[in-house]
Amino acid sequence: MGLINKISSRYKTVLMFLISSVSIAVLLIVTFYTSIEKIIYDDYYNTLKLKTDILAQLHIDELEQESPPKKSIKELYGPDNPSLFNNREYIIHITPGNTGYLADSLRLPHSFIQQILASGESSHQDDSLQYIGMHFKNKAYDFIVITAAENYFKKHVQSHLQRILVISLLTAVLVAVLISYYLSKNLFKPINKITRKVKEINSVNLHYRLEEEKYNNELNQLINTFNEMLNRIETSFESQNNFISNASHELRTPLTSIIGAADVSLSKPRRPEEYVETLSIILHEAEKLDSKTKALLSLAQTGFNGKVQQFSTVRIDELLWDCISTIQRLYHNCKIQFDTSLLPENSSKLQVTGNQQLLHLAFTNIIINGCKYSNNQLVKVSVGATNTQVIIIVQDFGIGIPDQELRYIFDPFYRASNTKKFEGYGIGLPLTRNILKMHNGKITINTTENKGTTVEVHLPIKRF
Repeated sequence: MGLINKISSRYKTVLMFLISSVSIAVLLIVTFYTSIEKIIYDDYYNTLKLKTDILAQLHIDELEQESPPKKSIKELYGPDNPSLFNNREYIIHITPGNTGYLADSLRLPHSFIQQILASGESSHQDDSLQYIGMHFKNKAYDFIVITAAENYFKKHVQSHLQRILVISLLTAVLVAVLISYYLSKNLFKPINKITRKVKEINSVNLHYRLEEEKYNNELNQLINTFNEMLNRIETSFESQNNFISNASHELRTPLTSIIGAADVSLSKPRRPEEYVETLSIILHEAEKLDSKTKALLSLAQTGFNGKVQQFSTVRIDELLWDCISTIQRLYHNCKIQFDTSLLPENSSKLQVTGNQQLLHLAFTNIIINGCKYSNNQLVKVSVGATNTQVIIIVQDFGIGIPDQELRYIFDPFYRASNTKKFEGYGIGLPLTRNILKMHNGKITINTTENKGTTVEVHLPIKRF
């Protein structure tokens, strides 16, 4: 077992195929040979038995007519059967005590004669001769007929058949070896190619992808799955790099300002108003640091491994009205239009299972982004439903997002290059995405730079 475990899967597969092929070939040949041998034996046995029965009938006719039979054995039986050679025929009348003498004189086992007398029929194989004996008895006679013959087919053709089958077996083994060699060279060739390619992939060249193989759907499924995994890993690496780069900058900047202001203030005695100014700077930067830290904690809490939230039934249209009302109270310049033309007649299609506070936060972030990055132009909010989903669309006509940066917008702290004049931390969209994932929802963003952005959210409706 230890040696087998050390063999590679490639050679295990080839070895299993070779063993299976040879085993099947041996099984087929043995079955064929056994079947042919049985057919030959049955035909030979039946022929010999028929001859025995005819001899007995002729002898009975002779005994009953007390004269030679009208028909000879050749007339009843036909010409000598070509499959029987070295024929021997014995008609033995049974008298008390002569069975042992008969067996010895014919050089046959006593058990053979006793079996004939006991059951009426028996057979015996002696070298190349096959014996069949039958017992015939009534009030007038009591005799045994024994016939023997050499089966020419079994003696001469059997060896020839064995040679043919041995050659066939060797041919089958040779073919199996050739096929196994072909499989070892070609069946595992694409797998070896994939292995070599995978070994070349590391954190530096995660953009590499495996090429699909022609006419191999099963292997292509593996390749596609691996490529999709590489896509996720590459995205994770890029997200991690962006997070580290942006988070370190965003957290270090207010800390640097705080330390710098305090250091300057303490470098020499200051007037009271200068201390007040310094403390104001420190307070402002500390508040920014506090906001960013809270945003990070909120993002962590809404991740897949975050704390468990309490869910209840939420009506999306009512939630959106509340979001719009809250935003307009806080930001008086926001212009928001709620389009209700797509609302379904059945209000149950607007109900979802979720956490109202978190969903309120998610949609508030989306709508505020639309207002902020469109310089308070009109933002349209629409809601509709299918039989399985509630669909919310938020459309603005602002600065949009550059195409090459769209893939990074859900990375924490990442902000597009055209948003520098707008205040923000790059936490809103990642936080929104995590909240929607918690609710089995999906968010997609379609945007054109300097023309606007459309955010589409899908949430599964509540099942009753």
